Amino acid sequence: MRLDPAPFQKIRSGEKTIELRLYDEKRRLIKPGDIIEFINTGDESILRVRVKNIYVFSSFEELYRSLPPEKCGYGKDEAKKADPSDMLKFYSKEMQDKYGVIGIETEPCRK
Repeated sequence: MRLDPAPFQKIRSGEKTIELRLYDEKRRLIKPGDIIEFINTGDESILRVRVKNIYVFSSFEELYRSLPPEKCGYGKDEAKKADPSDMLKFYSKEMQDKYGVIGIETEPCRK
């Protein structure tokens, strides 16, 4: 999964532990225990994490009501203003209706 540098660094630091995505065909294959890679679009560095839990919802509205925004990478002030409509710039309402959405909770890989 390619990420802009800021979200990539939040995952690396442990500040962000849940990645929000569309629950499309590719992500339906992900299961707890899998190892996934995040790639920093700034320098192409790679971060490997283990999938801890998967949370599936019908929409980002439902997801935002159920999961703590701070685990999704929002700072304390940002969490109060977290709005599911922000995800419309990435995933249309039609896409959400068709596939649903997923919160992928990750943890660092142990070597």
